[in-house]
Amino acid sequence: MLTLDTTTQPKTVQRDLRERFLVRLAEALHQAGTPAESLEVSMLSSARRLGLHAEFFTTPTSILVRFGEIEEHRTVLLRVHPTDADLERLVLVHEVQQAVLRGEVPLSEAMKRLETVRDRRPRYGPIASVGSFALASLTASRFFGGGSAEMAASAGIGALIGGLAVTTGRWPTIGRIFEPLAAALASFIAVALAALLGGIRPDLVTLGGLIVLVPGLGLTLALSDLAARHLASGTARLFGAVIVFFTIAFGVTLGRQLGALLPAPVLSGEVLLPTWVDVACLAVSPLAFAVLFRARPRDFGWIYLVCAFGQLGGRLGGAWLGPQLGAGLGALAVGIGANLGERLGRRPAPVMALPGLILLVPGSIGYRSLAALLAHDIVPGIESAVTATFVAVSLATGLLIANVALPAVSARASIVPARILSEMER
Repeated sequence: MLTLDTTTQPKTVQRDLRERFLVRLAEALHQAGTPAESLEVSMLSSARRLGLHAEFFTTPTSILVRFGEIEEHRTVLLRVHPTDADLERLVLVHEVQQAVLRGEVPLSEAMKRLETVRDRRPRYGPIASVGSFALASLTASRFFGGGSAEMAASAGIGALIGGLAVTTGRWPTIGRIFEPLAAALASFIAVALAALLGGIRPDLVTLGGLIVLVPGLGLTLALSDLAARHLASGTARLFGAVIVFFTIAFGVTLGRQLGALLPAPVLSGEVLLPTWVDVACLAVSPLAFAVLFRARPRDFGWIYLVCAFGQLGGRLGGAWLGPQLGAGLGALAVGIGANLGERLGRRPAPVMALPGLILLVPGSIGYRSLAALLAHDIVPGIESAVTATFVAVSLATGLLIANVALPAVSARASIVPARILSEMER
């Protein structure tokens, strides 16, 4: 919904193609899942290059734009909805933005291209989406110390949740209870498999199956916004992530209580597998998250490089500084690698940063914290919550340092000449 400040000059806003383009561009970037800081920096740079005085304020549910000086300003309010990251859409919007700023396309044509990007069909169909859910759950289960049986069980639960996500995506009303419903199913199936087959740790299988839904990335982005003084956006993201954590914990508890009606499961200890299994999981996990984030296949190479850079930084940092501070070094490596990729590969930095960052986020720690609290293990639960928060702060700090050490290209821009602007508005 687009609302204009009727106390100013709405006709001027409607006539000025540059302002209309900036409004549509901000909406398109938000729909692609661009973080608040990246969106505002990009929009301020674009407005400056187009010769406009503008200010932008964004939250997960709204975008507020003010054009002109304070005495004679014009205000636009966009009511938007939180969306998942769509990296291909982000790249396409970025290409339209850069084409305009280089003076290659008229503004009217650029707005038509933005509409085309908005209405395009997703690249990956249901089969690819379900497969990526299963692959992410399989690799996550191994990272948590699972054996072959637990990896297979987690992959099966991940595929089920992926199918549920594809199905509920067509019915928004049912989609509102997607997280607790998926968590209850995952928990019950894990307990049932442990009771029937034995040798499976249901908590590990549950966490592996739910790893895609655990909002560790949302928690990290929220703290990153707060650290960058984007208080409204950061607070909204933070409470959104906390609510998702609680709904998942509720669903897991419900599924576990239903599973208590079955025979007691026979638990097993940690299973040792050959080293090549861990290496293979590290190699394929970026592919799963790249598909989940809807990245273009041509961007997979850069995503792999940044993910490998982040994993190397995280492991070295963990060995030198411990797991909490080491995560910050991994985020620093991801941020520098993504900004370097933006300079060399002409792709937006979030395209490479988000898949690399999700492999470092403390989602599993946050989940275990809530699970412990719900089981009345107060001290371990609080300790895990503090650890998850500290890791998220470490990640946010690493990203901030990376943006200072090697700023994104969008932060440095020259003004488009007036002659080109006049041609663009024709």
